[in-house]
Amino acid sequence: MKKYMISFLTAVLFFTMIPQQFLYAENVTGELVTDEEDDHVVIEESDKPYLALGANLTVEQQQTVLELMGIDSSQLDQYDVVYVTNEEEHSYLDSYISSAQIGTKSLSSVVIVKKESGNGINISTKNINYCTVGMYKNALVTAGIQDADIIVAGPTPISGTAALVGVFKAYQEITGDEIPQENVDTALNELVLTGELSEAFGENTEVEGLIAYIKQRIAEENLDPSDEESIDAIIDDACQQFDVQMTEEQKAEVLGLAKKLSNLDLDVDSLKEQAQSVYDKLAELDIDTDALAEKANSFWERLLEKIKEFLAKIFN
Repeated sequence: MKKYMISFLTAVLFFTMIPQQFLYAENVTGELVTDEEDDHVVIEESDKPYLALGANLTVEQQQTVLELMGIDSSQLDQYDVVYVTNEEEHSYLDSYISSAQIGTKSLSSVVIVKKESGNGINISTKNINYCTVGMYKNALVTAGIQDADIIVAGPTPISGTAALVGVFKAYQEITGDEIPQENVDTALNELVLTGELSEAFGENTEVEGLIAYIKQRIAEENLDPSDEESIDAIIDDACQQFDVQMTEEQKAEVLGLAKKLSNLDLDVDSLKEQAQSVYDKLAELDIDTDALAEKANSFWERLLEKIKEFLAKIFN
């Protein structure tokens, strides 16, 4: 199996085309869709979870979603619940997805529990056939969400792109803190762009790792958004490490995301916690994590070497 370079890989959206069948649950049928990276989240009523349900779910669809979350629909009144409207989905996503693709119904639903510090982000998905667990984690870390257990569910297989809206809404209700708009915007940009690149390069390419690597480098080096040369060099290095050849258009989109990321006050500790989660998952998939760790530990050596080269150019 191909080995990938992930330097202190963490958690880490801009596309304009999502296949139509991913966005309309009522037009999709099939067996329950699960993600092999699923964290097998189990949420109990005693956890005091918060639900964000799609406002356009039918009674039957809502019952299905609740069952997938492990919640007895007859006891829904025992839970804190908010409803995500289609209008809210449009307000968040219209900048990234066409209005027609977002559609007229809000169906994606989530249940979230705020956990103690050090828990990290754990996610399970049910009937989500486009967004992966890794895509959600990376985007949520960018948004500033930490230490939470989450289940994302659809009544039948759907893309799950709009599910982030529910997570944001529920998380703000739980904490009482508003997520900065620039973090929300960047997180959505990241989710969508990751999905686009994953489709372009194929499932065997670790795009989540590539984006996370870029994000980690930007955060650790504290780059300014105007320093396009340094950011561009990081993107080139990431492409080399992950054996990816981007078109100029793809690279421009990644650069745009990277500049947004460099303008955020990203929590490096949270990124490193997410990195451990990624390493654990790679170990489960029998990827050579020893090689990954060796390459990760060499990051600072390579960075120091680049600094030396930069200083040499200045003084020679």
